[in-house]
Amino acid sequence: MKEFTVGNSQDQVISLFPERVIKRVALGEKILGVMRVGMEFYAFENSCPHRGASLLQANINGQGEIICPLHQYRFDLKTGQVKAGYCRDLEVFPAILTEDGLKITVPDS
Repeated sequence: MKEFTVGNSQDQVISLFPERVIKRVALGEKILGVMRVGMEFYAFENSCPHRGASLLQANINGQGEIICPLHQYRFDLKTGQVKAGYCRDLEVFPAILTEDGLKITVPDS
């Protein structure tokens, strides 16, 4: 596992990630989608596991699910579990806001 830090402070991270806006983040060889809801951060693979559609244009519903724009498959943002559709779960990564920035842990490539 590798830990990456995005930003240098809490304030900088909050300004980098506007509320409920998915941003593309490159960490090592992985490209992730990262978003903030309140003070919670979510990091996930940037493509839908069903057909590879970009999740950077996805919507988030009131149940904390990311909805693929192609076929409306839904995935739990916290666990990655598929909630609607038939494919593998979405890969999610721990994202913790600290005083020193946003710490995201990804598996070794």
